[in-house]
Amino acid sequence: MDFSFGPDDTAFREEARAWLEAHLVGAYAAAAGTGGPGSEHEGFAVRRAWERELGRDGWIGLGWENRAAGHGNRRASLTQQVVWAEEYARAAAPARVGHIGENLLAPTLIAYGSEEQQRRFLPAVARGDALWCQGYSEPDAGSDLAAVRTAAVPDRSRGGHRVTGQKIWTSLAKEADWCFVLARTEPGSRRHHGLSFLLVPMDQPGRIEVRPIRQMSGTSEFNEVFFDGAHAEECVGGEGNGWTVAMGLLALERGVSTLVQQIGFAAELDRVVRAAMDSGAVTDPVLRERLVQQWARLRTMRWNALRTLGSTGDPGAPSVAKLLWGGWHKRLGELAVQVRGAAAAVGPDDWSAKEPYGLDEAQRLFLFTRSDTIYGGSDEIQRNIIAERVLGLPREPR
Repeated sequence: MDFSFGPDDTAFREEARAWLEAHLVGAYAAAAGTGGPGSEHEGFAVRRAWERELGRDGWIGLGWENRAAGHGNRRASLTQQVVWAEEYARAAAPARVGHIGENLLAPTLIAYGSEEQQRRFLPAVARGDALWCQGYSEPDAGSDLAAVRTAAVPDRSRGGHRVTGQKIWTSLAKEADWCFVLARTEPGSRRHHGLSFLLVPMDQPGRIEVRPIRQMSGTSEFNEVFFDGAHAEECVGGEGNGWTVAMGLLALERGVSTLVQQIGFAAELDRVVRAAMDSGAVTDPVLRERLVQQWARLRTMRWNALRTLGSTGDPGAPSVAKLLWGGWHKRLGELAVQVRGAAAAVGPDDWSAKEPYGLDEAQRLFLFTRSDTIYGGSDEIQRNIIAERVLGLPREPR
């Protein structure tokens, strides 16, 4: 299998690298590396301005026009999308605040939405003007997404639906303009049946309340969202087809973005290896072997991601990818503190810069990666999907 890039990809890489070098200056350069999982609160205002900078020069929505003409900014092959993602990660550019709109909502509209819905929503995402959040998980429906209880009824006066219920762990809910919500539109329905994929504007005072979930670090990357008869303006894919649309979105989530994630993983691994060398832990043969295994497994994840990139109809590919990177990242977090020995239990020297509960980079990596095998579908759920939908094994009794 040939994983090499062609001459057009090389030229595209040079263009992307030159643009990033020219534009990552001033406040944008100062915000380099900010944001991302575990620190999405960092430098939000600058990162939102950066989103519009990307949109002005056509770097949002690469490849959309290959599937939905007229809604994206720039044509790009699949390999060129990979090239842009790699160069963006290598430049340590600010974490994207428009990721959910560009990489989750937009491909879902292209695959399942009407032309009218695409014309209405995609251009604003491509300009960097509209931010989206995801209304999937609930207090009693996290990895088991089919257990959602948020309900929606037809809005007889305005059209659309009225949504009532609660969502949780909603990233960027305080800042988002819109939320795509999985809700139950058929009263009395259970599990995967009777669900719909609804588009809800977040600016509805008295109808939507967002409560930040404050963590022990003092930050609040996630939020609870309460809907009290909130108006949903659009239904994607038709009423009752929400499960199909929601699963299609999760499959799209683990495409090119997986490769971007792996570049960040490689940088984290490099830092852990350097820490092992500085502390002398690298002389321990067992620990040294674990570091080598991490390197080898990261390479394997890359080949697997490239192999499955753009594939359709494989229900197991997203689950395999999630199992691979979730476990890998969790083990890396463990290594990050192990290579430092007792020093890993000590807080940073400058406590004033880390209010109210200080964590250094390795400690944050260790603590945050404990959640990698849970959020986005726990390991147990991913294994069930592979067992039932790929291997054809009997379903788990309910």
